[in-house]
Amino acid sequence: MKGVLPKVYSQERLDKTNLGGLIDKIGSATLGTKEAQSKDVLGKTYEYFLGEFALAEGKKGGQFYTPSSVVRLLVEMLEPYEGRVFDPCCGSGGMFVQSEKFIQSHQDHYKKNNGKKLSLSPADRISIYGQESNQTTWRLAKMNLAIRGIDSSNVKWNNEGSFLNDAHKDLKADYIIANPPFNDSDWSGELLQKDARWIYGVPPVGNANYAWIQHFLYHTAANGKAGFVLAKGSLTTKTSNEGEIRKSLIENDLLDCIVNLPAKLFLNTQIPACLWFLRRNKSKRKRQILFIDARNLGHLINRKTLEFSDEDIMQVAGAYRSWLTEEDGFSDIQGFCKSASIEEVRALNYAVTPGRFVGLPDEGDDFNFEERFISLKAELEKQIAEEDELNKRIANNLSKIRANGK
Repeated sequence: MKGVLPKVYSQERLDKTNLGGLIDKIGSATLGTKEAQSKDVLGKTYEYFLGEFALAEGKKGGQFYTPSSVVRLLVEMLEPYEGRVFDPCCGSGGMFVQSEKFIQSHQDHYKKNNGKKLSLSPADRISIYGQESNQTTWRLAKMNLAIRGIDSSNVKWNNEGSFLNDAHKDLKADYIIANPPFNDSDWSGELLQKDARWIYGVPPVGNANYAWIQHFLYHTAANGKAGFVLAKGSLTTKTSNEGEIRKSLIENDLLDCIVNLPAKLFLNTQIPACLWFLRRNKSKRKRQILFIDARNLGHLINRKTLEFSDEDIMQVAGAYRSWLTEEDGFSDIQGFCKSASIEEVRALNYAVTPGRFVGLPDEGDDFNFEERFISLKAELEKQIAEEDELNKRIANNLSKIRANGK
C-alpha cells in the first residue's frame, strides 16, 4: 500500500490513545484467521462500509461506487472465466472484486474442464487492468483489492483520465466492464477530434457516451466482450453524429444485448440507465440483438434506493445465456425479452430501446372486466361514504370551537 495511504497516519497530531485503541480493536477481531479469510470477512466489511458511505454521500457517493447488484448483473452476463479484465473508469474497484467472486463461485466450471484436480488456481486465470482519474477514488480501489489479495499493479491513476492519457494504450482485453460518468460534457473532446479510437464516427464534444463506447471497443480483443452502464438516452439519441455511430455499430454486428434498467438503482443520478453488451466476431446469434426490459424487477432497500435480488439477476443473466448459447430452449417473453434481427432494428431507425421490441407484459386470459369493474365501483362507493362521515365529524368538532370567548 506504499504511496496509497495518505501520510497523515504517521503525523503527530493524531490522538495516540484513539489510534492505539483502534489498532487493539482491529487486532482482536478474527479477520485474519484462515476461516475468516476463506469467508472474505475483511473484504465484506470494507465493501459494507463503502456501500454505507456511498449511501450517506448520496450523489457524491455515486462517483466512486456502483451498486453491487448492478455489478453482479454485469459480471454474471459477461462470465469472465479467464483472460484480461479491464475497467478504464474503475472507481473503487467493484468490477474487479465481483469478477473474482464470480470465479470463486464457479469452481465446478474449471473442474469440469480440467478434470478433478485444478491445474491452476481459478483466481490466477484472470488479470485485471484499470484506470481512475480521481486519486482518492483510486486509493479506495487499491485498498479494496489489497484486502482481498488481488494484484492491483495494473490499476493506474493519472488526473488526465482515459481519453487524454490512456494508461493502457496497447491493451486488448477479453472483458471490458465499466460504469462511466453519464453524459459527461467535460471530457476534452475538442482536443481529440482526429483520435484513432473513433473508428465508427467522431463523438460529439458535448457528450462522452459514444466516446466511451468506442474507447471500450478499441481495447476489446478480437473475440472479446464488453458490458457497461450508460444513460438510457444513448439508445435513441441522434444528436451530433451519435445516431450514425450507433447505426455503424449495429450494421457491423457489434451490438449483442441491451438491458433496460429500473429507476432508483444509482446513488448519484435519477437519469434512466441501461446496460450495453458488445461482442466481437460473433460465432452465434450473428446479426441478432437481444432486448431485455428489466424495469419491473428489483425491490426498495430504502425510500430512494432500489436493488436487484439474486433471483432478478439470475432471471436476466439466465435469459441472456440461454439466448447466447442457443440452448435450454430460449424463446421470446412478451414484456420481458425479445431476440430481434438487425433488419427489425433498421426498420425502427436504429433506436434500440427494449420497450419498442418486447412489448407489454402478457396479463393472461383470466382478466374479467365486469368483475373488476364491480369491485372498483364498490371500493369507490365505500370511500365516498367514509369521506361523508369524516366531513360530518369535522363539521361537528368545528361547531364546538369558540373564538374570542363567543
